[in-house]
Amino acid sequence: MPQHMQGSAYEEGRWSLDDLFPATSGPEIEQAFADVQAAADAIEARQSALVPEIEETAFVEILEWIVKLTYVTDKLDGFAVLSFFADTEDQEALALRGRVDTLQADARNRALRFELWWKALDEENARRLLKAAGDNAYYLRTLRRFAPYTLSEVEERIVNVKNVNGAAGLAKLYTMITSNLTFDFESDGESIELTRSELMDYARDESPERREAAFRALLAVYETRSAELSQIYKCIVNDWHAEKVALRGFSSPIAFRDLDNDIPEVVVETLLETCRDNTALYQRYFRLKARWLGLPKLRQFDLLAPLEDTVTEIPFSDGVRLVLDTFRAFSPKLAALAERVLADGHVDSEIRPGKRGGGLSWDALPGLTPWILINYGGRVHDVTTLAHELGHAVHAMMAAEHSALTFSPPLPLAETASSFAQILLLEAMLEGADSELRRTLLAKYIEDSYAQILRQAFRVLFEQRAHRMIVDGATSDEICAAYLETLREPFGDSVEVDEIFRHGWVGISHFYTQPFYDYAYAFGLLLVLALYRRYRAEGDAFVPSYLEILSYGGSKAPLEILDQAGFDIRQRAFWQGGFDVLSGMVGKLEGLVE
Repeated sequence: MPQHMQGSAYEEGRWSLDDLFPATSGPEIEQAFADVQAAADAIEARQSALVPEIEETAFVEILEWIVKLTYVTDKLDGFAVLSFFADTEDQEALALRGRVDTLQADARNRALRFELWWKALDEENARRLLKAAGDNAYYLRTLRRFAPYTLSEVEERIVNVKNVNGAAGLAKLYTMITSNLTFDFESDGESIELTRSELMDYARDESPERREAAFRALLAVYETRSAELSQIYKCIVNDWHAEKVALRGFSSPIAFRDLDNDIPEVVVETLLETCRDNTALYQRYFRLKARWLGLPKLRQFDLLAPLEDTVTEIPFSDGVRLVLDTFRAFSPKLAALAERVLADGHVDSEIRPGKRGGGLSWDALPGLTPWILINYGGRVHDVTTLAHELGHAVHAMMAAEHSALTFSPPLPLAETASSFAQILLLEAMLEGADSELRRTLLAKYIEDSYAQILRQAFRVLFEQRAHRMIVDGATSDEICAAYLETLREPFGDSVEVDEIFRHGWVGISHFYTQPFYDYAYAFGLLLVLALYRRYRAEGDAFVPSYLEILSYGGSKAPLEILDQAGFDIRQRAFWQGGFDVLSGMVGKLEGLVE
């Protein structure tokens, strides 16, 4: 029986990866490597058929081999990554990950001729073949979007090989370093060594002194490691610029991410500008929180300070049931899917050294129950994280009928189900709550929305600035100064930000592993607030249309999916509508104080 379900109870534990592979070595792994080679051989053997007048049946056959190649390489990659995240000190997992990275680069190179041929194909024949492509049509359209930025076959092969030991290798090194950092913290006169997840519990402590001490312990280590982590970042940024801008011709570093997301640059600019124009909303909240805490002004050390008189401990089993009941009240179908994740033993919830911090959901394969990783500490925050990651999982399961090429939702929609799960959880927890609990829950949601919207938007604004600075030869100290300036901007005079936070950026993994990723969080939550407003207006009649949005996965463009749902994300008013919902919540909190 999976460790997360003992009888009718849910217990914390490790996940099982047996549905992928039983071990990091053995005949099953070797067979998968052989299957990748066989699929690549089949694709290469059919390259002579790649002519403009190719028959539809021959084209579809090649496409089916590409689907198989993608499926098996993603399965191997998922197993290697999840094994590594479960224990970043596991040398066998690290070795397998390196082997898989090399395999993926080789597989991409062996399928490269098809991609280049498809991108260069004339429009008339492309339209003819798209009609035969079925569910894989959007994948093919995506390839053609990148045609103007595609290099020669030889150059593309070199880039694929280079990335394994270049930027991707550096990002892996960064993860190894930061996942194994420990932090010395003094508690009750005794020095203890903590992981980041354990340390951050003290950042949510009732004591202002402990909160400050927790952040100082965190940032002192980052300051100590700042030189090497800054150098890793500079190498990644310079590599990004050299390839994406100098070689491929993108107009800016972020332009690649926008095209990859299939979101017009003007939409992203409008989103970021609207975020920048709504800093006063959160400044209202931060001044309010300072009053609750009895402080003249909130400090950055106090952002995570609890508002309840006592810290509520929520056992894992209770947290799971609360999330499942929330899903069930909205849609029994989504609840059943979430239960399957737990029943299959695909949740890693315990806190332990060497395990990757934070939370994630891995759902890169159709037909397999997703895996989620959280570090459950019993706080409301941890229950929210559980709901968020299970939201990701059910999103993937709703799209399971698509192929490996069109299964995963595009990045701008990837946070839809996760963020929607969080607002449903808030609604469920507010029912019957007294005024003090209502204040705590609403405040928690506003703080989470700050983390998902404003903080992420300003992180992207910092990234844009940092990329420009690094290309121009900026020092690590100059990057730290730019980060501190960007960090302070949204707070205005509502929050005091200590100089030591200048080093905090080296602990933000997405800067290293997925540049410009973070605006997807702001996109996702503001979209969810629009969806939630419609749900409140339509009730149960809204549910089928919401499930339909999830069921598309990555088979259609984000604009097409949202246009069909009646949302025009090109307009500033769309984004402002989400802030207006949040402003109403802050107004309720202000009313509770009065």
